[in-house]
Amino acid sequence: MKTTYTYDHYYKYAELENNLKYFAEKYPELACLEANCVTEEGRNQYVITLTNLKTGGPLTKPGFYIDGNIHAGEVTSSMAAMYTVDYLLTNYGEDAAVTKLLDSTAVYVIPRVSPDGAETYLSTPYTLRSVNREYQPEKGGIKEEDLDGDGTVRMMRIPTPYGAWKKDPADPELMVKRDPGETEGEFFDIYAEGLLEDYDGSENLKEKKSDWGLDFNRNFPYGWFADARQPGAGKYPLSNPETKAIVDFVLAHPNICGAAIGHTSGGILLYPPGTRPAASAPAADISAFKAIAKMGEEELGYKPTNIFDSFMTDQEMYDSGALDDWMYQTLGIPAYTVEFWDINTKAGVPLEWGAGIFEEKKSIERFAACVKWVKENCPQYYVPWKSFAHPDLGPVEIGGFNYKFTHQNPPEHLLLNECENDARFNIRFANACPRLVIDRLAAKKLSEGIYEVSVTVGNTGYLPTNLTDEAFSLKVDKPVMLTLEGAELISGKAQEELGQLSGYSRTVTGVFFYGNISTEKSAEAKKRVKYVVKGCPGDEIKVTAAHPKAGTAGATLTLPD
Repeated sequence: MKTTYTYDHYYKYAELENNLKYFAEKYPELACLEANCVTEEGRNQYVITLTNLKTGGPLTKPGFYIDGNIHAGEVTSSMAAMYTVDYLLTNYGEDAAVTKLLDSTAVYVIPRVSPDGAETYLSTPYTLRSVNREYQPEKGGIKEEDLDGDGTVRMMRIPTPYGAWKKDPADPELMVKRDPGETEGEFFDIYAEGLLEDYDGSENLKEKKSDWGLDFNRNFPYGWFADARQPGAGKYPLSNPETKAIVDFVLAHPNICGAAIGHTSGGILLYPPGTRPAASAPAADISAFKAIAKMGEEELGYKPTNIFDSFMTDQEMYDSGALDDWMYQTLGIPAYTVEFWDINTKAGVPLEWGAGIFEEKKSIERFAACVKWVKENCPQYYVPWKSFAHPDLGPVEIGGFNYKFTHQNPPEHLLLNECENDARFNIRFANACPRLVIDRLAAKKLSEGIYEVSVTVGNTGYLPTNLTDEAFSLKVDKPVMLTLEGAELISGKAQEELGQLSGYSRTVTGVFFYGNISTEKSAEAKKRVKYVVKGCPGDEIKVTAAHPKAGTAGATLTLPD
């Protein structure tokens, strides 16, 4: 797949910004770059809009939304978003599918939602959830620190008779649980590599809660809960400028028909709802979600998974305040969370989401398999255990793999594959948008100066103009509007509400089932409107169909003799 830039490393802010500016300057008729907000550290949360301006402005076309890096460390999603931008612009005019997409669709991309957080992640040894912004700091415990100066926070095993772990007799690099009756031997506590904060030697060790605990994907308005239930949720919904900027952007762009929200990891494609069982959502919505997700499975290799039914391990105190749920359960927009990268499957121990996913024995076995995979496939990211004189704890051992670029994100030599697969899915998903057409426009002379004008408006897209049946419940379903100009009306309205057009996701008539034709009534993918007008031969009649989600379509005819 042809691109302008390479995708064999993770971009820091300066490189990401430079590449975005290049695209906007190189392709002024296809790309518009804006700062969606300015962060507390003065970086821009950029949004780049891709569409062919010669075929109409962005808001006259269906829109498709892509983002990445809501979570600071999930930089694969940012690179995948950048790749899609690069691929679409570089191949416009050469690739028919790309050209058609940008001629008919507006693609909105926010490649790095949290530029401050991602910069900290990529420039320091530290990990963090969303942003390097102090939030409800707590004192005491082991605080992450790169003690040996190798640029990575690894694992630390501390010899202690109280320890629950021991070295695996078959491989001392691995750890296994101490048997209940085991009293003799060398035992350990295992923590992240770090220093002790406010520790006097008499207390039990614990890992310190991060001072940077904000979680942007718990800060969106739908289903927001206070921090007591959801750590990192923020003081109130949209209390972070980065999350507020996203919501403001989506509300200002009512043409958005679908969203691909980038995260890591796990190798799954999540679809809503995430706050209630899938069975409680409209059946037609779930059917469409699964069909779109199937395309994701074909391109990405990721298993389609409902958020609430399978991804939530606690369905009573479930996570909420997420962007995908806000989009679907407030605006009726189909929104998918793409969890990039899956080291477990690479290591031959895939996760099975649902009950028992974090069962201890399986988790230990899975960890051992992942260590083996890292050693064999990216040994530069593994360091054997080595002795270290801890300033507080005395002799300890530090070692293990670099979590950032093995477990949370792929090692650089495997990044490109994730990006290429995602671009293919994004194109297919964007093509599922509803699309208005004037299917037929005709005039028939009834008498001298009197004509009947017939217009058929259709939706050739997969999704209906309302996108989802959830939109009906939310009362956010705007009707298709048909406008006629150029003649005096005798009957009919100059502006006519047509309601919704189904698209082919709801059309079932003619499906062949083992020799029987289904007799179920088809949904309305097109509608015909008739007018009676006064006019003269040669007069030009113009009709325009418009819908916020499905774009604008127009046609003209000349009244016959």
